[in-house]
Amino acid sequence: MSSDEDELDYVPKSEAERQALRWAFALNVGLAAGLAITGLVADSSALIANALDNTSDALVYAISLYAATRGTRWKVRAARLSGSMLLVLAAGILIDVVRRWFGTPEPVGPLIITMAVIAAVVNILCLRILKSHRAGDVNLRAVWTFSINDMLSNFGVLLAGLLVMWLGRAWPDLVVGLAIAAVAAKGGVEILLDVQRMHRQAPDATE
Repeated sequence: MSSDEDELDYVPKSEAERQALRWAFALNVGLAAGLAITGLVADSSALIANALDNTSDALVYAISLYAATRGTRWKVRAARLSGSMLLVLAAGILIDVVRRWFGTPEPVGPLIITMAVIAAVVNILCLRILKSHRAGDVNLRAVWTFSINDMLSNFGVLLAGLLVMWLGRAWPDLVVGLAIAAVAAKGGVEILLDVQRMHRQAPDATE
């Protein structure tokens, strides 16, 4: 990774970088819609959590794309917003899990598994698109963090679907929803710490 000074002076290398963000944005918008619809049909807290996660990702990609052509202050503000959104997302998922815990959810295992596999394929594609740009500025590192979190979440959703089918119980789906909230919170904290580190290195350039 480049030095802190290089990070602060970072400029998008080419149109390819912006194009990668555009593709990531489009893929996450489509995936979020699919996860949300399937989550409602399958009555799955894990899928709905994943849908919220991907919706947040799509917004972050849009923010990152906007900030990519602007100065350091914009990039730091965008990254700070990205980290804050992850923390809000985590809180929203937690509320949904608690609500469902005291309700009578009946998640549909096969639908959960099918959508988890589709989501994994889409997220692998996003990671391939973003791989060559992951060592860029704080904003691009935030985008990479979101994509890694998505992949971890997908494995959890797949496990939840398998356990729901095997046990015939709803609790694995709720546990995975809670785990996704924890992963989102961790990612948000990491991004905000990254922003704080840059601010300590050059406070005048990042305010």
